[in-house]
Amino acid sequence: MFENLLGSRIDRRSFLKGSAMFAAAIGVSMALPAFAQAPQQPAPTPDEPEQEKKKEPKDPFGGDKKEEKKLVDAEGREYRVCPQCGNNMYKQGRMWVCENCGYSYVE
Repeated sequence: MFENLLGSRIDRRSFLKGSAMFAAAIGVSMALPAFAQAPQQPAPTPDEPEQEKKKEPKDPFGGDKKEEKKLVDAEGREYRVCPQCGNNMYKQGRMWVCENCGYSYVE
């Protein structure tokens, strides 16, 4: 009895169209909250880059030389923090060498 009713109304093509519409409706409902989010921060004003240019450049190996604090380990040796691994670097002659990864640079 139901075979005749359902067979005439629902065939493969109409089923696929309906399921595609249903999937599209789900996708649109998921995408709408993304558009409703707060806008991103505006681009910096032209005055801000000029202020950044006025700042003095910092040394990439520990900040400014003027304000650099001398770090001393338990044995009384001066050390710095390695920019690669974060371990201690000790001075050997004119070079600072990391005891962990071997990273080095000349002062």
